[in-house]
Amino acid sequence: MSVTLMTALSFSINAQTKNNLQIKNKKVEKIEVITRNNPFGLVYDGAITENTAGKVNIHPVHYQLKGIDIAANVYTPANYDESKKYPAIAIAHPNGGVKEQTAGLYAQHLAEAGYITITADAAYQGASGGEPRHTDNPAFRTEDIHGMADFISQYKGVDATRIGAFGICGGGGYTLKASQSDKRLKAVATLSMFNSGEVRRNGFQNSGLNTIQERLKQASDARAQEAADGKILYSGVATITDEEIAKTSTDLYREGYIYYYRTNAHPNSTFLYLTSSLLDLMTWDAAENMDLINQPLLMMAGSKADTKYMTDEAFPKAINAKDKELFLIDGATHIQTYWKPEYVNQAVTKLVEFYSKNL
Repeated sequence: MSVTLMTALSFSINAQTKNNLQIKNKKVEKIEVITRNNPFGLVYDGAITENTAGKVNIHPVHYQLKGIDIAANVYTPANYDESKKYPAIAIAHPNGGVKEQTAGLYAQHLAEAGYITITADAAYQGASGGEPRHTDNPAFRTEDIHGMADFISQYKGVDATRIGAFGICGGGGYTLKASQSDKRLKAVATLSMFNSGEVRRNGFQNSGLNTIQERLKQASDARAQEAADGKILYSGVATITDEEIAKTSTDLYREGYIYYYRTNAHPNSTFLYLTSSLLDLMTWDAAENMDLINQPLLMMAGSKADTKYMTDEAFPKAINAKDKELFLIDGATHIQTYWKPEYVNQAVTKLVEFYSKNL
């Protein structure tokens, strides 16, 4: 199987910024790549480094989903007792992300609040199985969430009647979709929701409306190439220079590049995806059928996030949600909700309040 990299006319990235990038005297400041030697591969600040009795513990697990091996981490609360019953939360990671990044950060914080949590690498991505690699299919990403519910509902100590769902960025869009049909998910929350279908179709902030048919043709040609000789064509960004980051105009992508390629880089995280994936992505929309959500719903976004418009579009459509709330994290951009303590703490506090009430 051969691989060719193509530059997408429209693509999405998720992330964070710990360093402020500035161009001074036409010289770009170097952004340090942070190396972390965590035994569990975790790349977020304050991550667990060892399992200690009486504290939150992490348990790497594998399970089968539609014949694909899924790699996941389960976090258990302090003083976890498998003979007791705990509420559980399935956490879906951002597009391009993996379980060791922000999804793991939130999983650990929610475990500290008394929940059993699970976050899994999507099928075809991260440490999970599936070929061809980096397939980005909405149906698969939605199935990943159903699969987490399958696994965690059977985990020792979990009360299967009290399972919640939480999705970050692209994982938020897929969590909305999964929750429309999967009523095992009793309470649904999203953070910095990213509607992957809308962005792949229309471009970020509707910047690609004039190129929709061109990109559909590109995806169709890529599918034809795969069928003809097995050559896999990829879109997205494989590497990026500090100068290219500095010139990026949108907060989402500029801060995302720094988060994923510098400060919180993980070898399994990538923004490449099959060009042919656009055939599925561009005809999909996270905000369709929002009226099917009848569970309690919490949607959170940074007040300064340039992705906030996607949450604003989806939230009003959840007309049958049992109880719903739109919570703005004042001053936060999209990526800052992934890592910046003052914003993460606000989100975790709100999540605990929400799940305590509804699970």
